[in-house]
Amino acid sequence: MPVALLQPGVYIEELSSGVRTITGVATSITLFVGWAPRGPIDKATRLTSFPDYERAYGGLDARALLGYSVRHFYDNGGSDAYILRIAAADAKTGDCDIGDLHIPANSPGAWAHSYSVQLTQRPDDATRFRLDVILPSSNNAVLESFTNLSMDPADPRFAPAVINGRSGFLDKLTTTSTTTPGNGTVVLDSTTPGVDGTVIGPTDSTFRTALTTLFDVGGIADRIDLFNIICVPGLTEPATVAKMQQHAHERRAFLIVDCGDTETVATVVGSLAGKTGVDASYSALYFPWVQAPDPLQQGALRAFPPCGFAAGIFARTDASRGVWKAPAGTEASLTGATGLAITMSDAENGQLNPHAVNCLRTLPVYGNVIWGARTLDGDNDRGSEWKYLPVRRMALFLEESLYRGTQWVVFEPNDEPLWAQIRLNIGAFMQGLFRQGAFQGTTPRQAYFVKCDSETTTQADINLGIVNIFVGFAPLKPAEFVVIKIQQIAGDIPT
Repeated sequence: MPVALLQPGVYIEELSSGVRTITGVATSITLFVGWAPRGPIDKATRLTSFPDYERAYGGLDARALLGYSVRHFYDNGGSDAYILRIAAADAKTGDCDIGDLHIPANSPGAWAHSYSVQLTQRPDDATRFRLDVILPSSNNAVLESFTNLSMDPADPRFAPAVINGRSGFLDKLTTTSTTTPGNGTVVLDSTTPGVDGTVIGPTDSTFRTALTTLFDVGGIADRIDLFNIICVPGLTEPATVAKMQQHAHERRAFLIVDCGDTETVATVVGSLAGKTGVDASYSALYFPWVQAPDPLQQGALRAFPPCGFAAGIFARTDASRGVWKAPAGTEASLTGATGLAITMSDAENGQLNPHAVNCLRTLPVYGNVIWGARTLDGDNDRGSEWKYLPVRRMALFLEESLYRGTQWVVFEPNDEPLWAQIRLNIGAFMQGLFRQGAFQGTTPRQAYFVKCDSETTTQADINLGIVNIFVGFAPLKPAEFVVIKIQQIAGDIPT
């Protein structure tokens, strides 16, 4: 009771309904990893458009695949991505000095040489100044401006306190005195030149080592709250792919694997060796590479890995149809593609599909489309229950949603009232999905079940502080083969 009943009268008390709404998590937040000419190397940056990538990571760079794949992702329907930049050890961060103010760039790379820092003292107060980051190549366009700054650490507008952590171009400013610098403009890396360092990619062992380290416990990727899809453009080395499949499993994410750029119909099945281990169902492979215009070469055609296109189509399909719909078929067209590195026939497609190679096809009327929806565990001979990509991704969606939506259960009294609340809330969530057409079956009983009672949680479990919840669902599987039977109708034959 909220208050003691001392005085005669009417008392109002609000009672909890026990309803704790479970919200489905996002399904197509994509994590891209690769080399870029600029951008942070100590954190992942969340982006919602390709212009965001251009501002943070320098845009397209002919030396690497990352920027192109990110662009293909957004062009094909993607809307939410994280970027993890990998740089070589010889990459250097540029910096400059204006008076006793030391100003470093916020990430390694020669990009800093294209920017300048300008200081201007206030005409009415020589102890205060304005700091601008400018782009000389664009008529000294001001990209950032910090006004009314001071060199006095006790001042609320102390320059390092105001700028550090807020600038998109500068890192941690430091001072060696309280003397206000004079007016001046210097190149951002005039004291220490910024250096891009060695351009490394998935073919380099140093890149692959850095890649797996990012996903280790305590690594940068480990600190990202949620991502659903992983893309490492151009990664084909089997041992590293297997490690990334394991990391995808641990994070309830899905890895999109590229085939090699020189693979053919005759060789691509052999390239699967080492990529179909215990965590293979958390990944899918696409073949072949995609032909698309390169803006850096005046639109000349160039072959690109399919992962960026596929990730965008994942996102587009999830938004329009749901995660339970296979991201394949005539609707799964490749926006921005002019063709494929290899144009396959139906017979060649028929050789690869049973071995879980998802083919990209050029079809009359529909153009370039994804024409496969199997995980790397989907070889016909394996007979896996995780054969189909939408089944695996639907399970990951349910697991993550229920994991996040049942955190309130921890430390609640472990008895029938709690179990009833669990059944109510998870059941409502599953029923909502059933009404959207996410499960097989015409009735809820056929489509899913939620069980949490004295049968699932015994007294021994209760004594150990355990509550067991069983959730089952009937997955929708894609109509991979459509069989049409045609028969002639015989005319009336007099007998």
